[in-house]
Amino acid sequence: VQLQASGGGLVQAGDSLRLSCAVSGQFVRTYGRGWFRQAPGKEREFVAAISGSGQRTSYADSVKGRFSIFDYAADTTMSLQMNNLQPEDTAVYYCAVDGGSYVNVEVSPGDYEYWGKGTLVTVSS
Repeated sequence: VQLQASGGGLVQAGDSLRLSCAVSGQFVRTYGRGWFRQAPGKEREFVAAISGSGQRTSYADSVKGRFSIFDYAADTTMSLQMNNLQPEDTAVYYCAVDGGSYVNVEVSPGDYEYWGKGTLVTVSS
């Protein structure tokens, strides 16, 4: 299974970015998928996720109202729209799939089987 994340970059506070994650290979398309991030010197943290059914979403409190997760397009590419970016959003962003549940939204990194290599988002003040 391969996950290719893209769309990161250097932006100013208040700007927007849209991250994409192209997924290929043998994975369970009806299991959850999500986005996580890791800032320098910090642990990987949950950002947003969607259930395997596509019916439920969950967001970290720090990004609610600013970030939106978009489910697979026809080609199994998922996206994360990030608006009103702030310096504290600076991190490497990772996409992950095979969250192990069709119904529930999985928010722990340990729940996911496959990970991309990440894309760096840097927000200047």
